[in-house]
Amino acid sequence: MKPDDRTTIEGILFTDQYQLTMAQLYYRMGLHERHAQFDYFFRTYPDYGGHQAGYCISAGLEWLLDWMHEVRFRDEDIAYLRGQTTRTGEPLFAPDFLGWLAFNGTFDSLSLSAIPEGRVVHPNVPLAVVQGPLIMAQILESSLLNHLNYQTLIATKASRIYEAGRGQLMMDFGMRRAQDKGANAGARAALIGGAHFTSNAGISHALGYPPKGTHAHSMVQVFMALGGDELDAFRAYSEVYPDDCLLLVDTVDTLGSGVPNAIKVFEELRRKGHEPIGVRLDSGDLAYLSVQVARMLNDAGFEDASIVLSSELDELVIWQIIEQIQDEAPRYGIDPDHLIRRLVYGVGTRLITSHGQAALDGVYKLVAVRQNSEWAPAIKISDTPAKTPNPGHKKVWRLYDRRGKATADLIGLADEDPAAESELTLRHPIEQGVFRVLPRDEISEIEPLLIEVLREGQRVSDSPSIEEMRQRRIVDLERLDPGVRRIVNPHLYHVSLTPWLWKLKQEMIRSAKGEPKGNSPEE
Repeated sequence: MKPDDRTTIEGILFTDQYQLTMAQLYYRMGLHERHAQFDYFFRTYPDYGGHQAGYCISAGLEWLLDWMHEVRFRDEDIAYLRGQTTRTGEPLFAPDFLGWLAFNGTFDSLSLSAIPEGRVVHPNVPLAVVQGPLIMAQILESSLLNHLNYQTLIATKASRIYEAGRGQLMMDFGMRRAQDKGANAGARAALIGGAHFTSNAGISHALGYPPKGTHAHSMVQVFMALGGDELDAFRAYSEVYPDDCLLLVDTVDTLGSGVPNAIKVFEELRRKGHEPIGVRLDSGDLAYLSVQVARMLNDAGFEDASIVLSSELDELVIWQIIEQIQDEAPRYGIDPDHLIRRLVYGVGTRLITSHGQAALDGVYKLVAVRQNSEWAPAIKISDTPAKTPNPGHKKVWRLYDRRGKATADLIGLADEDPAAESELTLRHPIEQGVFRVLPRDEISEIEPLLIEVLREGQRVSDSPSIEEMRQRRIVDLERLDPGVRRIVNPHLYHVSLTPWLWKLKQEMIRSAKGEPKGNSPEE
């Protein structure tokens, strides 16, 4: 690919064509500089088939902000658009519109509030709110969805794998199975979600983490093809990396040769004053083999050597491995808890592709338009009630019960203040007549979730580190009920509307359908 082409496809034209055709329509109708508000949210948790998520982890925002800051409509982009034609051969984009884009085509006019990366998030809650001139807010849609949907999806998967593995060392091995350069975004999201390290050397360097890995079967095969054997390969590796020796033991026969040869090399290293890291298992019944390998390593005096597991791991597989170890290990005189604590998980394909749920259903919906210095709410009616977005300029709060656990996310109008209420009514976002009332003394904390990030293109919040994002995730998960965190059949977390937002939404739906308005927020 030519360098200029790469700049084009990664620049401001990293959008869908219909964003540009709509932008010209707004310009032609004189709406292009009218301010609008778009909300970004996802509709449902990932469902992986045999197991489901009960929460998501927000990710991707910082890379989106970097992209917004770096791109604009260049002369080359304008020239490309000038060359597009209609079916009849006429220019698709008019010169005056292209002139406007050339002069105004940046995201410097947009403001953005968001739930910070690393936080636990839930369906229908705005994760990002964009305000600004209609044209540029519209053009932003596709790239925003691309940046936020994928990283949130992968961070969520990583968090579930981390939880299933009980917080043991976890590494992202997914680069070779990722979708092209998506490996970089996926590795970053995995680090936010719970992976301690990634094998991706480039992104590790960019993010300030040491890359991690072992060796491939091919290393052993080379020695065997040249007349040597597995032991020769292990010895060569240990000579080059005496303090970082971790050997893949399943190229020939895991228990018959791999582990015995690894133990020989480990004993040689120890005599030279070095301690091995451990072994990696990449095939077979990983739970059974973990027990047998632990028994062999223990008998040889390497009780603390790590056992790295890889091969099609995800949260459900890891959970099943741990369950099997707890059942089988005592039969062989192995302490299951000690064994589980020495396990390390190298997770690849099923993490980087979010196996079972290939995409997050995040959407970017117009919810308000500026009119006479006020926000006029906008709504989209759908035959599927769950697809009707919540209209208007809004705020989001997280409510914590007396235990300090998150009990609900509450969406309300921007001028509401739930902290001033003696009790809170939480309306179901869709179902008529479904609500609950929380006395104020049952709520220990009301936390605003949206943070102002950009104000007319200028950054107004600090850029957090990956470690800060990880810490947010850890804190949020600790304040989430265990039932919501379950790997299988999680408890449903409540996302609710205030009565006034519920009333506004119902009135707008009735108005759009030509029905009479209601009279109270309880309707």
